[in-house]
Amino acid sequence: MTEKSIAASSVMQNNHHPPMRRMVYQADENDSGIGLCGWVLTGLSWILVLVTMPFSFFVCFKVVQEYERAVIFRLGRLLQGGSKGPGIFFILPCIESYSKVDLRTSVFDVPPQEVLTKDSVTVSVDAVVYYRVSNATVSVANVENAHHSTRLLAQTTLRNMLGTKNLHEILGDRESISCDMQTYLDGPTNDWGIKVERVELKDVRLPVQLQRAMAAEAEAAREARAKVIAAEGEQKASRALKEAADVISLSPAAIQLRYLQTLNTISAEKNSTIIFPLPIELLRQFFIKKE
Repeated sequence: MTEKSIAASSVMQNNHHPPMRRMVYQADENDSGIGLCGWVLTGLSWILVLVTMPFSFFVCFKVVQEYERAVIFRLGRLLQGGSKGPGIFFILPCIESYSKVDLRTSVFDVPPQEVLTKDSVTVSVDAVVYYRVSNATVSVANVENAHHSTRLLAQTTLRNMLGTKNLHEILGDRESISCDMQTYLDGPTNDWGIKVERVELKDVRLPVQLQRAMAAEAEAAREARAKVIAAEGEQKASRALKEAADVISLSPAAIQLRYLQTLNTISAEKNSTIIFPLPIELLRQFFIKKE
């Protein structure tokens, strides 16, 4: 077998296996009919409807709401034309059945998931997922239970995605993680007729020991910043006092005026004790005379 024949056979095999979302509609196109037995049963059903009129109308006519769609099966086959509704539609007894699908936005809570982060920290994370049915026919024909499948996929996606993130990314980048989860969920659920509209992380629970360690680390960091700020303040105050001393040293009377201002401030507070500062140079003269 040559390479061209191998390539041609592979192309034919790929053409015989269409994607999942097209299986239902291609089956209808390739269907030649319901067969002789199907036509006989359909005729008998119409005869039953005509014989039991008008009581059969109470069974044959169905109504779906504005936010609902009806997917009809005749003898186990999906009817062409897609879903029916909103409003009234007709059902043949005994040979047709239908499933109602709600198109409104639904919400469910993802149970808390124990996740081991990339930096080996165990956290418990829960989320909320908002979704709706975008294609009623596909949601009934392509998956057994679209709602249950979406819930299980959301739980698995939450665990897998958070397992590739560090703890600080989970705590600080919740919005980006939610957008990534929504984008990831849209791929598989599109084949089920489900549209994921929004994903939100509710809460991130840390172990008690880790909370204490993070609190101690934050407290130590705040104390370190406070000490640095206090040291910077002392440095600036020392420079300001040095500049003031340089200004006062230029005039001998300035120090006396400063003494008087200090006494005035102390006396205004009505203190019983008044401390009067003496120049150190005056005391040095007494010590020199004694020596």
